[in-house]
Amino acid sequence: MAGTVEQKLAEQGIKLHEAPSPVANYVPFVRSGNLLFVSGQVCFDPSGKLIAKGKLGAGVSIEDGAAAARGCAVNLLAQVKAALGDLDKVTRVVRLGGFINSAPDFLDGPKVLNGASDLMVAAFGDKGRHARTTVGVASLPADAAVEVEGVFEVA
Repeated sequence: MAGTVEQKLAEQGIKLHEAPSPVANYVPFVRSGNLLFVSGQVCFDPSGKLIAKGKLGAGVSIEDGAAAARGCAVNLLAQVKAALGDLDKVTRVVRLGGFINSAPDFLDGPKVLNGASDLMVAAFGDKGRHARTTVGVASLPADAAVEVEGVFEVA
């Protein structure tokens, strides 16, 4: 039976898929004590297709970028579930780091990353409120529009 967090996700039409495998020489997550560090997740949907491809401010809208960030957050949660077996073991979302594939003059990266932040709060309530960094970058793997990494406090 799905835990409370997965039930909240299901109410929003989100069913976690199998966590994506790394595509290079790294691991998808590392646990150190009560912290779980999850490697950056690009905005692939469950079928492996990019939710948004290209640069924000040069063809990708803020709305499409936010949807991509939300997809990254779903992938983060899939990794957390792979690491812990149950999302209810998360006691706090500590930090999200967002990388926005941006045109040089794009200044709305924080609006894009709200797609990931909003999902964490919807899933975990107050435990989902987190510190955050948003950085515009020149490129991302596969020309993904967004990549998000996370740190979670776990039981």
